[in-house]
Amino acid sequence: MQFFRKHSSVSDEQLMEKICQGDELAFSELYDRYADKMMRYFYRMLGQNREKAEDFTQDLFAKIIEKPDLFDIRKKFSTWVYTMAHNMCKNEYRRLEVRKNIVQEEPNPNKTKDYVGENFVEHMDHKTFVKMLEIELGLLDEKHRTTFLMRYQDEMSIKEISDVLGISEGTVKSRLFYTVRKLSEKLKVFDLN
Repeated sequence: MQFFRKHSSVSDEQLMEKICQGDELAFSELYDRYADKMMRYFYRMLGQNREKAEDFTQDLFAKIIEKPDLFDIRKKFSTWVYTMAHNMCKNEYRRLEVRKNIVQEEPNPNKTKDYVGENFVEHMDHKTFVKMLEIELGLLDEKHRTTFLMRYQDEMSIKEISDVLGISEGTVKSRLFYTVRKLSEKLKVFDLN
């Protein structure tokens, strides 16, 4: 058992260095650390499609194992892996946009209004809030949704988000402010104050 945990105290960046040297146990440790996070990230970013999220997670780790030398060990691994995941999502959005133009179907932004009402307020629970939040996040544009999820789901710092998305910290803060304000308006029925 000790043999399989020999990399548990090694940093992500050191693991990548070992992966470049062909250390399979280092890859296993890195996979254990990030697979669930990446799966959740893809699940939220790709329309809550579990199968697609699993495929994207596997593709991401395949890229890491096939070309570990693309990682600069002087940089932070978490920023790099989220940047790769973000770029994979952007490519998927582009692919879906092409398909959407072929089969034109507009989402209904008023869909969530059916859920609002006095009786609903009295009987709401946490699960309902989460579902409503997911619906509203789905209605946001990709850049605001991504920024919000990186900050509040993945608990990344403003600086890390800035690095991953290649935007200024001020832009990150602006997007977060806009998104939180918009979600607050849409989900005000849940305000218990």
